[in-house]
Amino acid sequence: MFDCDGTVVDSMPLHYRAWKKALSERNCEFSEELFYQWGGMPVAEVVATLNRERGLQMPVDEMEHRKESLYYELLSELKAIPEVLEHIEAQRGRIPFGVVSGSRRDSVTASLNVVKLLDRFETLVCAGEYTRSKPDPEAFLLGAANLGVAPESCLVFEDTEMGVQAAKAGGMSWVKVPPPWERGISS
Repeated sequence: MFDCDGTVVDSMPLHYRAWKKALSERNCEFSEELFYQWGGMPVAEVVATLNRERGLQMPVDEMEHRKESLYYELLSELKAIPEVLEHIEAQRGRIPFGVVSGSRRDSVTASLNVVKLLDRFETLVCAGEYTRSKPDPEAFLLGAANLGVAPESCLVFEDTEMGVQAAKAGGMSWVKVPPPWERGISS
């Protein structure tokens, strides 16, 4: 199973640009360090957490829509992460693949369509389709069930610590995909 953003697609720099612009419109600072620390957290949860921690009252639905629309404007720049793409292509048809993401289904589908990989995955488990987000293992366990694979037989590719914790909590093996700056890519 694969996380999508920052794992299959190199979207994290694009998501950060969208977040930075959307939040700056509300006079809310959002450092790149905090963005990566919160990687894997659903958009609505990010807005709610910023509201709570900073005493703000940004409308969650409106901010979620604004951030996603800004991300969609950047989609033409999106690329797959080469090392992960190589693994997907090498194992295609040999083992079932799924995506488990903290992003909503429309965002995941749009990203995977741009890089022409949507058809590689037998299941997608996206924000809004599970109750507890990463680091809880619920989404990965749902993905394993959808694939008909025992959790202990799953290998999870993740770029965030929250995602790695979720895989571990679900009894799954995992591979950590390095962030852009460790792969020689700047945001």
